[in-house]
Formats: sequence, C-alpha cells, structure tokens
Amino acid sequence: MTATATRVRAAARPSAPAARMRAPGARKKLELTFLLGPALVLFTGFVLVPIGIAAFYSLYEWNGFGPLDDFVGLGNYADALSGSVFQGAIGHNLIIAGLSLVIQLPLSIGLALLLNRKLRGRAVLRALVFAPYVLSEAITAVIWLLMLQPNGFVDQMIRGIGLGGLVQHWLADPGIVLYTLFAVITWKYIGFGIILLLAGLQGVPAELREAAALDGASAWQTTRHVVLPLLGPTIRIWVFLSVIGSLQLFDLVWIMTLGGPADASATMATYLVDHGFKRYEFGFGSAVAVILFVICFVFALLYQRFALRRDTDGALTRMVD
Repeated sequence: MTATATRVRAAARPSAPAARMRAPGARKKLELTFLLGPALVLFTGFVLVPIGIAAFYSLYEWNGFGPLDDFVGLGNYADALSGSVFQGAIGHNLIIAGLSLVIQLPLSIGLALLLNRKLRGRAVLRALVFAPYVLSEAITAVIWLLMLQPNGFVDQMIRGIGLGGLVQHWLADPGIVLYTLFAVITWKYIGFGIILLLAGLQGVPAELREAAALDGASAWQTTRHVVLPLLGPTIRIWVFLSVIGSLQLFDLVWIMTLGGPADASATMATYLVDHGFKRYEFGFGSAVAVILFVICFVFALLYQRFALRRDTDGALTRMVD
C-alpha cells in the first residue's frame, strides 16, 4: 500500500527537466511585467486616456465650464475642416514640411559630409552647428523676435553689407512671414539633422570607400553610389522626425507671430490653442486636436509601412541572427 502511494505521488510530481523548462518562461513573463508595467501605466494615463477624453469632448460644444449638455456630434469636425483658416493652417504645415525636405535635407547632408572629413577644429565646428538645437524653442523665438524687429540686428546687418533694398517687414508681411519662420526653424533644428547624419556616417565602412577609389570612382561617385545608399536608413529616420515635427509646429510660431499677421503663419497647433484656450472653445479645440492626431498617426503608419519597413525588418533579422 505504501509503495503504491509512493509511485502515485512520484507520477503526479512533475519531472525536474519539465520544471526547469517552465521556470525560464515564468521568469521572463515576470521580468516583462516588472519592466514594461510602469511604462504601460504611464503611457495609458498620459497618452491614451487624454486622447479618449479629447475625442469625447470634441462631440460637444463646450466652453470648459458647466456640464456637457450641448451634443453636436461631428459638427465640430465639419466646422474645422470646412473653415478657410484651418485649411490654410494645414497648408502652412505642409509647406514647412516640404521646405524641410527640399532645403534642410540636402543642406544637412552636405554639411554632415563636410564635417565628417578631417578638418582642423572639426570638433569646434560640430559644437557650433549643434549649439542652436540645445536652446529651448522659447529662447530661440525671443532671440530671433528681437533680431527681426524693424531696424533690428538683421536689418542693420543687411544694410551693412550694402543690400539695404532687401530689408523687409520680416514678421509683419503676410507674403514672407512663413518663410522667415522657416529660416528660424532651419537655424534651430539643422544641427540635430547634421549630428544624426554624422552618426550614420560612422557606420559606413572605410573599406568600401577605399575599394571604390581603387576601382577609379571619383569622390562624387563614391558619395553617390556608396555613402548615400548606406546612409539611407538614417535619412529616412530624419525625414520621419522632420515631417512629424513640421506637422506639430507650435512654440516658435506662437511666440514670434501668434499665427499672424492675418493668420498667414497659423499652424494646426496654433489654431488649436487659439480656439481651445484663448476663445474658450474647448469642444472645438478638442476636435482640432483629434484631427491633428489622426493626421500624424496616419502618416506614421504609412511611413512605417512603406518607408521604414525594410529598415525594421533588417534590424529584426540581425537581432534573430
């Protein structure tokens, strides 16, 4: 009887190898829960929940006070998308994004290639190029706001080199204010693009350049057919960050122009703040916020699907290998 009970207990007890196989899986789940749990809680509380609340408020005409009793459904969205000012704001964001790709990207690549060479004082030059990016948007906006005032530093400098006819009302002319802001944006953020591209250039093997030179390729041919293709993943990351930043542009514009004059420099973010907080149209402002979120989210999904997919697939393949 005792022997039979012992055999039953032995059969019911899991074998040592099986217990060892289950232990790593349980430990891994525990580690993931411990490491990812706080981040998921913060992400839910500070990202997902506010998005849901904004989507809920956007269905009401609400000034931020009192109960939500004036349900308008999608009326706020229709009013925003049909408004000429908001349509113009979307266009301004797209213009800034387009100019970033057409002007900032080639300029960043050229300066990164230059600063990647062995130059005297290269470290100092890199620091000077990156310095504007370290400044906060508020400080940058105030500095340039003072310099672009009539008879300010910019006007005096232009007159000093004999080009006084080019002096303009930089922040008061609806025809050029957006491009003036883009010049400030370029001064502010081009350092980040250059540093990012310099980091990507460190991953280009020197052996490939030497092999191209031995095959008779010129410096331009080596750059065009060897360096730039290998720099592709870094360039695609820069493009993504640049476009998303252009769509969410707010600080510099708000401090320097408040979206003016005559809404000539308004962006989606400044339009949101103007209506949502200054005019106490919280329901309408929430609808604009949701529209801005959807535009950025859709762009991120499409860009990930069609532009970054091969980069992420390659990274996953290297991790598996």
